[in-house]
Amino acid sequence: MASNEPEKSVREEEETAAAAAGEEEDTGAEFAPIVRLEEVAVTTGEEDEDALIDLKAKLYRYDKDGNQWKERGTGTVKLLKHKETGKVRLVMRQNKTLKICANHLVTAATKMQEHVGNEKSCVWHATDFSDGELKDEMFCIRFASIENCKTFKEKVEEIAESVRRSDATEENKEASDTVGLLDKLTVSETTTEATLSKEAESKEDTSSA
Repeated sequence: MASNEPEKSVREEEETAAAAAGEEEDTGAEFAPIVRLEEVAVTTGEEDEDALIDLKAKLYRYDKDGNQWKERGTGTVKLLKHKETGKVRLVMRQNKTLKICANHLVTAATKMQEHVGNEKSCVWHATDFSDGELKDEMFCIRFASIENCKTFKEKVEEIAESVRRSDATEENKEASDTVGLLDKLTVSETTTEATLSKEAESKEDTSSA
């Protein structure tokens, strides 16, 4: 006669497991997180600027010591115009890490040149601040298409020309203000000389009397 012990044992184990599962389900316990993370506002430093250009590209920096081009990163290059000052800067960040690999103002001296033998690339000099200190750098940027390179190059040149016109207007204004100041000084000196001359004549007349 076969024993029913194994079947009985299996049933008991199943009943015990079901009871244990039922107890776990009925506990209704709530567990609070050990550390509560506060929401942090992330700032990029671009909140007061409007993007004039936003394009994907790969950036290179010329290494003078090694006499070769070195890759700075692949990412997004932007031309950002400040809402108050109107100044435009070129900023490029690497993909994923968002590390800045180029950060400088577009000035009157900024001049884009097509990279020899590659219509998708252009080269320029700049006083860059991406490493936390001002450095004279020569950059080369390469785009996925000739159209994007042309758009970037023309926009930078347009901004640089605008800065040159603005600087010329400011210089003319300063020159005009200087001329006006000199005119006032001349008139003042002439008036002073005339006054002194009259005072001298008056003293001479008094002495004669």
